[in-house]
Amino acid sequence: MIARRTLLASTLLLPAASWARGADPVVATRYGRVRGLAKEGVLIFRGVRYGADTRPRRFQRALPPVPWSGVADAIRYGPAAPQTRADEPISEDCLFLNIWTPALDRARRPVMVYLHGGAHAHGSGSDPLYDGTNLVRRGDVVVVTLNHRLAGLGYAYLAGLGGPAESGNVGNLDIVLALQWLRDNIAGFGGDPDKVMLFGQSGGGAKVVTLMAMPEARPLFHRAATMSGQHVTAAGPMHATARAKAWMAKAGAADVAALRALPVDKLVEAMGMTDPLEGKGEISFVSTLDHAVLRRHPFVPDAPREAAHIPLIVGNTHDETAGWIADWLKRGDTNWDNLPARIASQITKDVAPDWVARRYREIYPDKTPGQILLAATTAGRSWPGHLIQAEERAKIGAPAWMYQLDFPAPEHNGVLGAFHTLDIPLVFDNVAAPGSHTGTSPAARRLAGRMADAFIAFARTGDPNCASIPVWPKYALDRRLTMLFDTDTRVASDPRREERLLWSVAPYIKPGG
Repeated sequence: MIARRTLLASTLLLPAASWARGADPVVATRYGRVRGLAKEGVLIFRGVRYGADTRPRRFQRALPPVPWSGVADAIRYGPAAPQTRADEPISEDCLFLNIWTPALDRARRPVMVYLHGGAHAHGSGSDPLYDGTNLVRRGDVVVVTLNHRLAGLGYAYLAGLGGPAESGNVGNLDIVLALQWLRDNIAGFGGDPDKVMLFGQSGGGAKVVTLMAMPEARPLFHRAATMSGQHVTAAGPMHATARAKAWMAKAGAADVAALRALPVDKLVEAMGMTDPLEGKGEISFVSTLDHAVLRRHPFVPDAPREAAHIPLIVGNTHDETAGWIADWLKRGDTNWDNLPARIASQITKDVAPDWVARRYREIYPDKTPGQILLAATTAGRSWPGHLIQAEERAKIGAPAWMYQLDFPAPEHNGVLGAFHTLDIPLVFDNVAAPGSHTGTSPAARRLAGRMADAFIAFARTGDPNCASIPVWPKYALDRRLTMLFDTDTRVASDPRREERLLWSVAPYIKPGG
């Protein structure tokens, strides 16, 4: 645990970095010195505190760290935020970030800040897939991952129940605090505070586009990329209040004061309750339209013009839903009779599932029922949000590039296709890391290089075009040019056009919003 003693005045007078090859790297931050480690030519700082313990300010905006004297070790990841099904240490004292850098020379390198997935309820910045070593070596960049408050502790909207006004977005405010820390300190780690890129997958991508809609966050980053982060809306305040009230009752708290006083284990246990609005899954806490911290939805009624200057990559995988329907796909027991019901169980658009099945058979007469199930559930559940993001950016002339990962996972004879999360190890050039499902074939490694180089170029220039890939045009409504990352990486005009038109007859409805 980092000591919290008063910072000696002399600490602030130390050089930004005191490190020689063969010694542990030490950097002076505004709050105190931290000691990392050197590994395989990369300097790594794990568990760097960017905020104070959140327990005394549960459901409130976090405070910056209390300065310390001496040198704090930054060689181990900090605890993850409290969450259900945790497979690593958790604590309300969770505001830590991790930095990978090639040198401490104030060279002002691009800073790539990754927000982890796991909806808004699970995960941390310490997953092996997010290790920044290969990106640092490949692109001479600085890579940052971080932990922030999740689920009820990060996104329960308690304002309507007598709680703090900002409670529905304190997880996002934690990220803002981390970005402020980077603004003030990343130069000492070889990074450029004026060239910060946010990128994230799934829930992390959703947070990226939400931060683009937050006035307090926008000045703190300069490029953005969302990978399968299909959110176009936040939770509405009435639905968010209903969820918070149900969680409070499940935890056994009569009011917000009682909820604040409960042991964190009780709160985590209650987070496992069935969502009261959707009637399935765990209770869903996400960013909330609270009219203060978050004053508008990320992409409704349009893309925020205030963020039009921030270039954006919008990415998705061809077969997003395979992870959720994997058992059906692996068993191969989908047939023409049960296909409509299975489609109905997964889609977010309110259309007749038998009509969907019939139209898909017309579009793809050679596909099996299982293949149509995968295509229809992806296009009717995840893909619409990605399209809306790219379309709304195009409407206001804001720079956006769209990609689709078509490269299939080799497991189970490829039946799962390019499923949700498969692009993470490719973008990080970490196909051999634990948890990667890409395989380590020459084709997978080659594709990882292409995707990593494009993201590195984007971090450096605000444009993903580079020598490793074909020319990648901006997304526009007339041609809908999209980069298809695959063994044969190429640009296609309006891929899956017939599917897009099929689903366009009904509006996209975000579950539980």
